Amino acid sequence: MTSPNLSPQEASALSPTDFASAVSALTSAFGDPTRRDIYLFVHEQPEGVTATEVAHRFDLHANVARHHLDKLVAGGHLEVTVGRTPGSSGAGRPSKRYRSRAETMVVDLPVRHDDVVITLLGRALARLPEAEAEALAEQVGTEYGRAMAEAMGDTGEAQRSFRTALHSVADALSAHGFAARAEDSPAGLRIISEHCPFGDVAIEHPVICAVDRGMVKGMLESLYGTTDTTTESSRATGDPTCITTVG
Repeated sequence: MTSPNLSPQEASALSPTDFASAVSALTSAFGDPTRRDIYLFVHEQPEGVTATEVAHRFDLHANVARHHLDKLVAGGHLEVTVGRTPGSSGAGRPSKRYRSRAETMVVDLPVRHDDVVITLLGRALARLPEAEAEALAEQVGTEYGRAMAEAMGDTGEAQRSFRTALHSVADALSAHGFAARAEDSPAGLRIISEHCPFGDVAIEHPVICAVDRGMVKGMLESLYGTTDTTTESSRATGDPTCITTVG
């Protein structure tokens, strides 16, 4: 398998198929801006970092930080060792530490296959009756939300409070480009997203907003239990933020 850590000379020597595979690997690893920042942070730490240190540095849930780090490991950009934190007293269990595998940075090629997929999704949904399209979009989001919760690795945690689960959902959405936060309101708890990664496609096809409502629903089903989710406002329809009310 071709390594995604490519110099321009190596990239030019690849066949079109191998080059496309390398670009796909880079997009998977570095398509998320938070993950890129985490990679740069780890690269600057010669002793490596723990998931907890990354969580504190980027204000993430520890499992979200671990998910990003493991994605970078799977792509061959980081390596994992087990040892004690430098300067620690030696008490307690050794920590899992993540280190950069290369002295030089990887090439971050600006190819976004996700944009193509999102555009295709919007146009496909536009061919369906509105109610059917919205139900399908929410179903897809729900299934993806369950998968996101599984990737976080703590779906079996007992006695999880609704509030704790909701904050975990907000952290996971932020890791996927939604810039989300959980907060109280007179109507109950809700998720507020300041950014929509679906971009102009959501404005052209607002039914796509049902996808992120479904993502919230799917994650909460796995992390807490069955809940009702309602879209209170949407940037795609001109509101300043996207708000999903949960009850």
